[in-house]
Amino acid sequence: MLEQVILFTIIIGFLISVVLSPVFIPFLRRLKFGQSIREEGPKSHQKKSGTPTMGGVMIIISIIITTIAMTIKFSEVSMNMFMLLFVTVGYGLLGFLDDYIKVAMKRNLGLTSKQKLIGQIVIAAVFYAVYYAQGLPTDIRIPGTDVSFDLGFVYPILVIFMLVGGSNAVNLTDGLDGLLSGTAAIAFGAFAILAWNQSQYDVAIFSVAVVGAVLGFLVFNAHPAKVFMGDTGSLALGGAIVTVAILTKLEILLVIIGGVFVIETLSVILQVISFKTTGKRIFKMSPLHHHYELVGWSEWRVVVTFWTAGLLLAVLGIYIEVWL
Repeated sequence: MLEQVILFTIIIGFLISVVLSPVFIPFLRRLKFGQSIREEGPKSHQKKSGTPTMGGVMIIISIIITTIAMTIKFSEVSMNMFMLLFVTVGYGLLGFLDDYIKVAMKRNLGLTSKQKLIGQIVIAAVFYAVYYAQGLPTDIRIPGTDVSFDLGFVYPILVIFMLVGGSNAVNLTDGLDGLLSGTAAIAFGAFAILAWNQSQYDVAIFSVAVVGAVLGFLVFNAHPAKVFMGDTGSLALGGAIVTVAILTKLEILLVIIGGVFVIETLSVILQVISFKTTGKRIFKMSPLHHHYELVGWSEWRVVVTFWTAGLLLAVLGIYIEVWL
């Protein structure tokens, strides 16, 4: 039964993304919703200018349809499912607005950092209000143990920090063809296994639906990419994976399973601190994936290396939680 549910969910999510792409990509091209490439970025990326963006819409549609259909078929409709979809769609809409401003209004930076932050906090606060109303726990557990600590009034602050920080971390990872699609599929796959191990079948189905959706998107997003997911997809995926971690009480383990996202974010933070304090850069460019490009690695080599790192971290996370 488990194998059938996982297989059907991945196939449906994959097929929806694959079927939507040949229709949606030309539509984006006709609307001239092409990606603007920063001039300070790697010179090799300039040829990507004009590639359709906002492809995250396809991922979100696939997630919604697959999750609802498979939950009705194999599980039961729960508040967890609605919370997962709310955060995914909420952050996706915020990213969509950011992308739209970039491509339609020709403002390369999209929403201001303040506007984006306020939107992220509001969505996170609404999520926590629903979470609290359900009487769900406010403790965090040490992975692989039965030791937990009730954070009380500090927990909502942690939730908001995780959702804002996590969505931004995943957003930073979306810088090379197929990089985020592959790392997201791996991370959500790991959480699907852990959610199923906890008998949280609704969360597991959602996670597997994301795996299918991003793998279908990867068919058109792998190098050379025919479409980018944009902030529409990256913010949605970031919010979704943090929500999965919260509902499965694996907040700490997210740092390991989502280790690639953490490392990418740390590279940006360290670069900024170093430059502002010493005037020197640690990396040739941040986030980290650009550093490897500038030292001579091909884009595909960087992507595969990061996928491999993500897979090893995912296996480590599963090992700590299930077998340690």
